[in-house]
Amino acid sequence: MLQTFDERNRDLLIHVGGVLRHRDEPHVSAFDSVVQGGDAVWEGLRVYDGRIFRLTEHQARMRRSARALAFADVPTDEAITAAIASTLAANRMRDGVHIRLTLTRGVKITSGMDPRLNTAGPTLIVLAEHKRPVYDTGGISLATASIRRPGPDVLDPKIHHNNLINSILAKIEANAAGADDALLLDGRGFVAETNATNVFAVLDGVVITPTTRACPEGITRAVVLELLRRAEITHEVRDVSPAELHQAAEVFVTGTMGELVPVLTIDGRVIGDGRPGEMTARVTALFRELTATEGVRVVS
Repeated sequence: MLQTFDERNRDLLIHVGGVLRHRDEPHVSAFDSVVQGGDAVWEGLRVYDGRIFRLTEHQARMRRSARALAFADVPTDEAITAAIASTLAANRMRDGVHIRLTLTRGVKITSGMDPRLNTAGPTLIVLAEHKRPVYDTGGISLATASIRRPGPDVLDPKIHHNNLINSILAKIEANAAGADDALLLDGRGFVAETNATNVFAVLDGVVITPTTRACPEGITRAVVLELLRRAEITHEVRDVSPAELHQAAEVFVTGTMGELVPVLTIDGRVIGDGRPGEMTARVTALFRELTATEGVRVVS
């Protein structure tokens, strides 16, 4: 699974610090905190028919993360929404769009880690691309990485930060193993998430998903749990061992960029009968019904 270039994105206009720039123009300062040390927070958003799904929840998570990192002068939700709307309008986008929303600490007067060197900022970046869900809906494969997800004693997963080296190293291992994505465990050996998505499984008729002790509180993950409650489908949030995934009748992953996707193999073990399962299909249908009707209107 490798994303390819979409010709519609050749002349993208990207919102950086209040200015729309062509993708080929220089736009992020070498002194920006995101360049200096990955000092930024981010969100992935998806646009459905002019509406952004769960925008309020994404903005709330970004704001919490920025506060945890002691950012100053965080833009209001209204200002961020306006920047998103203007970016979509400038690119004539309204559907099948993924947005990478980034808020950096801002620009430093000289290179260095000390936040006191930041005299301008924060910097808001809105990158909108024509991008359908990135995974094969027929199913993907996972391989367990040697890289572990840190807990709050190392780097609190409740901070949705731009320091993604942990995920990138795991993805490198998955690529080498010939898998689509990497499965990461926490420091105790329980399943955390993949390098890019949250994980669900169906075991003995119960839908299970790991806790968020060592992974971000995914927005799509929360939506799936909400749908399970509404549909009165038995489910549990608990520690999940790798062996339980290997033994599961179904496994699927969730995320804004890929939505809901079945997992067919993990570490060479075939999951269930090796095909997308009924529960995965049911929850996916419920999710699509929701995204077709809910969201904050940003494009008319």
